[in-house]
Amino acid sequence: MDVRLLEATQNPEELICRAARNDYMSEFVADQSFEEVMSTVEGDSIEDKQETLIGHLLSHGHYGPFEHPQATFAIEGVSRSCMAQITRHRHVSFDVQSMRYVSFDDVDPDDVRDGELVVFPPSATDPDWVGRNQKSGQVDEETVEKREEIFADTVANAVESYQELLDLGMPPEDARFVLPIGTKVNIVMSMNARMLMHIADMRAAADAQWEIRQMTESILDLAEEWCPITFEYYNENMKNRKNRLAP
Repeated sequence: MDVRLLEATQNPEELICRAARNDYMSEFVADQSFEEVMSTVEGDSIEDKQETLIGHLLSHGHYGPFEHPQATFAIEGVSRSCMAQITRHRHVSFDVQSMRYVSFDDVDPDDVRDGELVVFPPSATDPDWVGRNQKSGQVDEETVEKREEIFADTVANAVESYQELLDLGMPPEDARFVLPIGTKVNIVMSMNARMLMHIADMRAAADAQWEIRQMTESILDLAEEWCPITFEYYNENMKNRKNRLAP
C-alpha cells in the first residue's frame, strides 16, 4: 500500500480561521488582512491565535469551517474489500481504477503467490495475528503455513483462470468475475478536512478492519503535515472517539 497527498488547499488553516471569523465580523472578511481578521483572537503571534481559534472550534463542535479546505489523496494497492468500505462515505469524491479497461494479463501467477496483484491478510502469514470476529486465538506455525499455502494457491489459480478466460476471448469486464476480492486497486479520493476527521473516527478505530485502518492512519499522517494545527489537535484530543463529525 502506498498513500500520497496528490493536491490540497494551500494555507488551509488560514482559510478555516477566515471562514470561522466571518460569522462574527461586521466587516467583509475578504477586505481584511489575515492579521485584521484574527485581531480579537487570544494569542501573542498569528500562529498562537490560529491554535486558539482552531482548538476552540474543535472543542465546541463547530465543524463547519473545516469543510472549506480540500485534500486529494492517491492510494495504490489496496484490496477491493478495502475499496468497498471506503467508498461508502458519500461525501468523498472517488475515482477507482477500472477492471473493465485495465487487464492483468501480464501478471505471472507465480508472482501472485508472493503478493503481486492480491493483498495477503496478516492472518494468512502471521501465527500471532488475531483478527476481529476470529473464533480462535493465536495459532501454531504449522497451521499458519497451511493457511498461507491454501490462500496463495487459491488466489494464484484465480488469476491463472482469469488470464485463460481472456485468452479465450472473454472481455475483461466479464473475466474479472473470477478474481478475488483481495485484488489490488488504485484509488484517487478527495475530501474536506471535516470529512477526513469523520472517516478517521470510523476507520482508524480499534474495531475497524486492519487494512482500512492502516490506510486511514497513513492519510492522517499526511493530513497532519498539510493541516498541522487541526490534525495535531484531532490526534491528541479527539481520536478514538465518536465526535459526531458526520455532515
